[in-house]
Amino acid sequence: MKSSSATRPLCQLSASLVHDLNLYCLGATAAGVATLALAQPAQAKIVYTCTDVVISPYGVHLYNLDLNHDGKTDFVLQTKFYSTTNQSAGTQRLIASGAGGNGVENHAAALKAGKWVGPHQNFENLGVMASDWGSAGASTSVKRGPWVNVNNRYLGLTFKIKGKIHYGWARLSVQAETGRFYLQATLTGYAYETVANKPIVTGKTKGANDETPVAFAAPRQALPKATLAALALGSQGLSIWRREETIEAR
Repeated sequence: MKSSSATRPLCQLSASLVHDLNLYCLGATAAGVATLALAQPAQAKIVYTCTDVVISPYGVHLYNLDLNHDGKTDFVLQTKFYSTTNQSAGTQRLIASGAGGNGVENHAAALKAGKWVGPHQNFENLGVMASDWGSAGASTSVKRGPWVNVNNRYLGLTFKIKGKIHYGWARLSVQAETGRFYLQATLTGYAYETVANKPIVTGKTKGANDETPVAFAAPRQALPKATLAALALGSQGLSIWRREETIEAR
């Protein structure tokens, strides 16, 4: 007994219908590529942590900064005292250092908000943010460094997550009182970019540092003129599309 499908006549598609279907497939493919390109920047995410930690010789003199909250120290912020041989004078320093090969930008530069932290910057494992030299009984001291008496400046950071480089920042204000041998830093927040090798902007606490996706750089005329909305209507949509082409041709 022959199968009913064997006696079923074959349907021949017209050339115009094949042409329309090809245009539809091309339009759907282009739309899919554009959708993927649009979705990619959404994967980028800035993780921001708000905090209020005072780092000084009279409080927390050493703070272990875990930038991505994985339980491992990424950076150490500390105040450290170096005395002379007879301990009559000494230097107090505010130091930022990276753990496990991590680094701070440009010897711990005090960056303003809106600066890029990324692959083209120079990072070192250790940086002196500020120093204060004084002697016993002295009414004044000598204060030096880019972080002396600044508010809401940013420390550019680079560190690794599962072997891949990521960038971040830490926001601090530093108080170096005149007439007193004293340095105090207040850490008010820090952030990092979840996408490896992607720069971050100092002060940016959410969203993505997006640039125009490459897929959107193609000229508009490279895409088919048929819209997915019209093609989804079937033959009715195709007739509408043909009428639009006829009007444009006049």
